Amino acid sequence: EVQLVESGGGLVQPGGSLRLSCAASGFTVDDYAVSWVRQAPGKGLEWVASIYNHISTTYYADSVKGRFTISSDTAKNTVFLQMNSLKSEDTAVYYCARGSSLRWIEYDYWGQGTQVTVSS
Repeated sequence: EVQLVESGGGLVQPGGSLRLSCAASGFTVDDYAVSWVRQAPGKGLEWVASIYNHISTTYYADSVKGRFTISSDTAKNTVFLQMNSLKSEDTAVYYCARGSSLRWIEYDYWGQGTQVTVSS
């Protein structure tokens, strides 16, 4: 059974940092592309970042480039999202999902999401 479980969300002040984790089971993260996607209150899904471990490649949305870093730990079968210099605009529910595409239907498994709130 494939499962993705996000953790690490919470309340942080603008300019602060937070690290999200996505623990995977039922598959090996090294064998699939894994992405972070977020949804701000009342808004649609926004792709944030993807990691392709098999080719050691990462991609980022322009809105987070230079501030966020996606990485993985194969031994722990976990993907991370290090978020620095957080802005209020980053407030959203953050999901990890298996796959990488601008078409959400092409992500075959999703986690339950973790809330990130950036506020003073």
